[in-house]
Parts: sequence; structure tokens; C-alpha cells
Amino acid sequence: QVHLVESGGGLVQAGGSLRLSCTASGRTFSSYAMGWFRQAPGKEREFVAAITWNGGSTYYADSVKGRFTISRDNAKNTVYLQMNSLKPDDTAVYYCAARAPIPTTRPQYDYWGQGTQVTVSS
Repeated sequence: QVHLVESGGGLVQAGGSLRLSCTASGRTFSSYAMGWFRQAPGKEREFVAAITWNGGSTYYADSVKGRFTISRDNAKNTVYLQMNSLKPDDTAVYYCAARAPIPTTRPQYDYWGQGTQVTVSS
């Protein structure tokens, strides 16, 4: 069992930055690939970024490529999403998720956090 808790969301102006964190319980965090997804009101949950268990490979949605960076620190059981050059279209609830053994861009993950709200004002 893996329990995920996101933090770092908030209100930011367009062009600003935020860093989301997702901390996992349990001793097997390094066994899981991690992903970030987001869901805006009235829209389906969509893939944002993913990272393999060792951080060796990362994947991004085209809409965030070059602006967002996913990383992880297995010693701290934490995965991060650095978000730069934020746009109003990035406004959504952001969720982290864990999946073994490899990441996917589909929302087919084993464990999910409760989500953190990100609001970008124009």
C-alpha cells in the first residue's frame, strides 16, 4: 500500500512558477514509477508528466514540455513537479500517482493522491 500526499499548489499569476511535491508513505517508493495528472472543471483527467523508478527517464505532455520538469528523490520518498511560465490553461487540480513497474501516460495507476489546486490568473 502506498499513501500519496500532494502539496505546493496555490494561486499564481500567468508567467509565474510553482513547485508541487508528492510525498509517499511506505518503504517501496523506489519501486514505483510516478506520474502527475491534472483535471480542470468539466474536463477529463489528463496526463502531465511521468518518471521512471530511478529517474532515468521522464515523459511530458506536449502542452507542458519545456515549461514543467518532473524529478524525484527516493531518499525522501518524494516526487516533484516544477512548473514555470504558467498559463491560465494550466489551472486544474493536480494529482500524483504511483504505478509499478513502468510509467504510462494513461491514468492507469495503482495509487493516487488527493490532489492539490493550482490556479493561474491572467
